Amino acid sequence: MSFWKWIGLDGVPAAREPEGVDRLEHALGGMDPAKARYLACFAYILTRSARADHEVTDGEAREMQRIVVEQGGLPTELAATLIELARKEALRSGGTEDFIVTREFNRLATREQKLALLDALFAVSGVDESILTVEDNEIRRVANELTLEHADYIAVRARHRANLAVMQDKSKNGPKARY
Repeated sequence: MSFWKWIGLDGVPAAREPEGVDRLEHALGGMDPAKARYLACFAYILTRSARADHEVTDGEAREMQRIVVEQGGLPTELAATLIELARKEALRSGGTEDFIVTREFNRLATREQKLALLDALFAVSGVDESILTVEDNEIRRVANELTLEHADYIAVRARHRANLAVMQDKSKNGPKARY
C-alpha cells in the first residue's frame, strides 16, 4: 500500500505552483501569458545568486534590471518593477520556492535560454568584481536544477573567471570579509 493511499489520499498530490511567480506574472499585465510566465521565472531566479550572501546590493539590482531589459525586451520602468517584486517575493518565500520556480523555468526555456540565464547569474554576482564562493555554489545549484551538463556550467563560469573570489589575488585587495 502506498503512503498516500494509507493516509487516505489516492495519489501523490499535484506539484505546487509557485505563488510568487504568479504574482510576478500578474504584474506584467497584458503581455502574452507564456512570455510573462517565462520573464517572471527568469526575474525570480536572477535573485538567487544575488541573495546567496544574504544581501542584494543596489548594484546587483541594477544589473538584474539591465539584463531583464536586454534579454526580456521590457521597458526600463517595467523591468525595475519586475525586479523589485522578484526581490520581495524571494524574500517573502525565504527561498522555499527556489526549486519550484527553477523547475518551472526549466520546463519553459530552451537550452540556449538556460545558458543565458546562467551567464546572467554570474554577471549579477560579479557586478562588484567578486563572485563569492556561496554565490558560485548557488549558480551551480541552479545549473543542476536546469538539468544542464557540468561542462555547460564550467564553460559559462570560465567567462567570469576573473571575478571569482577564489581566483583573485588576496594580497592585492586584502581578504574578503564574507565567505
